[in-house]
Amino acid sequence: MLAQGDHQIETHPGLGRRMMVAACIALCLFLLGLAVTARAATPLTIAGTPGPMAETLSHAASLAEKQGLPVKVIIFSDWVTPNVAVNEGSVDANLYEHRPFLNAAIAARHFKLIPVAPAVILPMGLFSHKITKLDQLKDGDRVAVANDPVNRARGLQLFAKAGLITLTPGVGDAATLKDITANPKHLRFVELPAPQLARALDDVAVAQVSYTFFIASGGDPRTALIEDGAHDAHYALYFVARPDKAQDPRLLAFIKIFQSEDEKSFILQQYKGAITPAW
Repeated sequence: MLAQGDHQIETHPGLGRRMMVAACIALCLFLLGLAVTARAATPLTIAGTPGPMAETLSHAASLAEKQGLPVKVIIFSDWVTPNVAVNEGSVDANLYEHRPFLNAAIAARHFKLIPVAPAVILPMGLFSHKITKLDQLKDGDRVAVANDPVNRARGLQLFAKAGLITLTPGVGDAATLKDITANPKHLRFVELPAPQLARALDDVAVAQVSYTFFIASGGDPRTALIEDGAHDAHYALYFVARPDKAQDPRLLAFIKIFQSEDEKSFILQQYKGAITPAW
C-alpha cells in the first residue's frame, strides 16, 4: 500500500496484463463488427436476362432492400455470359437457366457451377406472326428453333408434341434435327440463337420462343400456338452459383426473400399464370 497525499493506491501485478488482454479483445470485436457490417453492406450481385427474370429479380431486390440487404441485378442479353460471369466471380449468382441447360453448359465449358435453389418455371412456346393455328402450316414452310443443344431439343419436342414431326423415341433433351424420323409437311428447320427467335417471327412461319424473350419483346404469351407447360418442373429455373458462393449468407437470405409470399403474389399477378413459382 502506497501513500500519496490523502489517497491510497493499491497495486496488483496482473492488473495491467488483464487490462491489456481486455483491450485487445474489445479491439478484435470492434474490428470484427466492422468487417461484418462491411460485408453486409456489399451488394449481392445477381445476373439475369431481359423480361421476366429481370422483373422478378428487381422486385425481389426491392423487397430485400427494405430488409437491409442490398442487391444489384445485372442483366445480360444472351444465354452464355451469365454463366461466364458467375464462373469467373464477377457476379455472385445468376437466375435464368434450368438444370438441363446448366448441365450442358458445364459439360461444354467446364464451368464450376451448381444449382442452389429453384425459382420459377418459365415455359417455351411455338409462336407465329403468320398463322393462328398450327394446322395452317403449308408444305415446306420455314420454321425456327434454338441453336443451343438443350433448347433446340426442347423446341423439337414442342413440334413433336404438336404432331408436326416425329422424333427418335426416348431422345429427350439430346434431340437434334437428325432425330426427326417423320416430317409430313416437309418443314424446313432453321437454327438461330435463342435471343433472335422472337425477331425471326416476321421471317419464318413458326418459331420456338422462350417466354423470357417473347415477353421482353412485348409479346403476349397467351398467343402461343402450343407450349410445354407452366408446371413442368423439368424446366424450373434455378439460382446458380459457384460452390464457394453457394452458402453465402447474403445469397441464402435473398433466396428466402424470393421464395416469399410477397414475391409469389407478384409473379402470379404480373404474368397471370404464364410463369409459376417453382418452390
